[in-house]
Amino acid sequence: MIDRRDLLRFAATGTAAMMSKGSLAFAQNAAKKPRSRIVFLGTKGGPRVGGASNPANAVIVNGTPYVIDCGMGVSRQLVNAGIPLPSVRYVFISHHHSDHNLEYGNLLYNAWASGLSAPVHTFGPAGLVRMTSTYWELNRFDIDTRIEDEGRPDIRKLVIAKDITDSGVVLKTDDVTVTAFRTPHPPITDNFAYKFETPDGTVVFSSDTNYNPKLAEFAKGADVLVHEALYEPAVDRLALKVKNGATLKKHLMDSHTTTEDVGRIAAAAGVKVLVLSHFVPGDDPLVTDDNWTEGVKKHFSGKIVVAKDLMELNLPV
Repeated sequence: MIDRRDLLRFAATGTAAMMSKGSLAFAQNAAKKPRSRIVFLGTKGGPRVGGASNPANAVIVNGTPYVIDCGMGVSRQLVNAGIPLPSVRYVFISHHHSDHNLEYGNLLYNAWASGLSAPVHTFGPAGLVRMTSTYWELNRFDIDTRIEDEGRPDIRKLVIAKDITDSGVVLKTDDVTVTAFRTPHPPITDNFAYKFETPDGTVVFSSDTNYNPKLAEFAKGADVLVHEALYEPAVDRLALKVKNGATLKKHLMDSHTTTEDVGRIAAAAGVKVLVLSHFVPGDDPLVTDDNWTEGVKKHFSGKIVVAKDLMELNLPV
């Protein structure tokens, strides 16, 4: 059910011919894969770069990738996962912390530079539309030059951004229904979990969130819950290393969910599989998989997966 992807299966390419071959290979590979699956692109919480990649996931249904969050490295991780960048059609941003949106514009640009010619729909909290237009202005010289010199379509006309202002269904296609759910991530209130209802099962991504029993209601009966996790002993070690340690720990404890509370959420939701990801902190070499699961198991007796970069989970589970 769960396997690591072969890193560097596809090399990044800037030529249309090579992208065509890559897209064909992706289509052939997808034909051998289950119709629906999750790819964990980046599993380390926070903006620091190093070790595991920053937060990003993809749900792939019938060969179409739905990208959730765009932490630094998401473009390369998609390539490493064998997912051609021009195949991306939908992008969802959970909130506007930089570890979730820093490569949003760059992912769109990289897809365009690799041959994107079809529309891409993007969704996120208020400010996403302005962020998108600001990114185009920031890169206006390059975009205009490449349109004129290389004959590319105007990417600014291909990307359709939409601000999410409240909970509810944000996308409905023949294959997938996506519902947003507001969950608190103090001090941020414009923060959304996402539910993906596919032909092969339902997947919920918690986003960053403090302990929120209402999230269990939103995820009730889901096949897979992908939930962030905080391990307090590692937070204590981190706080000792930095000058703002006390303030940082308070922020982390107030705005994230401890492993024990993640177990409570999963148990209340009655999910089939709980996937732990967005680890806080995600770069402590002393933390083991058993550390991440021991608190969860006090409350949740179902299947637990500790996500790793480029791991896959096939649906149905």
